[in-house]
Amino acid sequence: MKQSLILLIVVSLASCGKKPERITVSPQDSVEIARDNVAYRAEVEVYMRDDPGSPFGRDTTIKFHGLHWFPIDPRYRVSSVLHKYEDPETVVVLGTKGEERKQLRYGYFEFVLPDEQGNAKPLRINVYKFTPYDTKRYALYKDNLSVWFTDSTTSIETYGVGRYVEVGNEHPDPSHVYSIDFNKAYNPYCAYSNLFSCAIPRKEDRLEIALHAGEKNYHE
Repeated sequence: MKQSLILLIVVSLASCGKKPERITVSPQDSVEIARDNVAYRAEVEVYMRDDPGSPFGRDTTIKFHGLHWFPIDPRYRVSSVLHKYEDPETVVVLGTKGEERKQLRYGYFEFVLPDEQGNAKPLRINVYKFTPYDTKRYALYKDNLSVWFTDSTTSIETYGVGRYVEVGNEHPDPSHVYSIDFNKAYNPYCAYSNLFSCAIPRKEDRLEIALHAGEKNYHE
């Protein structure tokens, strides 16, 4: 089944995107990205269903009936160096329970994603870091690069608050190229249960595109 899914993705990709302005991905990279995402989604399903630390393990009033994803599309895995702001600003990011969080607006990534016609659309997304104001998270994740966003699918096909993308810790090499895979864009825990609060992407964190990649709405 996995091999069939990978073949379908590669064949579908090869049948479009032949114009110079359209985004294309090599068959080799397409297969690698598809395999990586198939494995990732399987791991997430197991965690959500079975791990006591998952939102479904911690809130027994909700039931897990499987996550919903857009089809894997290799064009949604992009790369960028981290462009640090010359003077990073501590900004207020609201939580879904109304609390104020102070995050460091640290830098941004630049990349291109396919628009509705498959053409390359230049975009940028802010990168945040935790601050000492958030003592617990700062102690655990002070080097973590936080990325979240809304887009034209938000509140329609995807969670109304927004989605996150895992990037990991900051690399010591300023020329390091980060991989940002929007096929792995995920819902924060508040998408499943009111027990949790999550950071709400700011207005400037909106991507002016319909990002048909990653996780969809959990609750219909």
